[in-house]
Amino acid sequence: MKNTALQSRLAEEVLGFIGQRKTLQLATLGEDGVPYASYAPFAVADDRLYVVLSDIAVHGLNLLANPRASVLIIEDEDSAEEYFARVRVNYQVRATQLKTESDAGNMALNHLEKRFGERPRRLSELADFRLFSLAPVQGRYVKGFGRAYTLSGGTLGGENIEHLREGHRPRVPATA
Repeated sequence: MKNTALQSRLAEEVLGFIGQRKTLQLATLGEDGVPYASYAPFAVADDRLYVVLSDIAVHGLNLLANPRASVLIIEDEDSAEEYFARVRVNYQVRATQLKTESDAGNMALNHLEKRFGERPRRLSELADFRLFSLAPVQGRYVKGFGRAYTLSGGTLGGENIEHLREGHRPRVPATA
């Protein structure tokens, strides 16, 4: 996408959409390669998503075994105009566990506290909870049918945004 004004507007739109959501869907892989899907409340700072996850809920342990994961942030069903094309952004991410007593961990917890009160910090003090940074590798922003964009460059808004122009095509009937 060469139009930098349009690219900037779309990046702001993506960040605005993320800022309106409070939870994300998280898909992880266990050591045995078995996928696991869950959700978590999140905060945003420095082009990262921050979550506090319990080992009991599996996804925290999965991220320790395999830091590659997928995140989906999606429009609420109740406000969606079209169930088949809900507004959403997904990312392939790389997870890093943060020590809560580190500067980065404290910053992440401060952002989580701004959104959710004191609960994230209290949870992070329990032995079975871990604080993670989820750094985007690449993503996709979907605004509806025919309005999908790839996000690349390692930022939530996308340093590079490309419109997926192929679109949906009619199925060609099989011939006998």
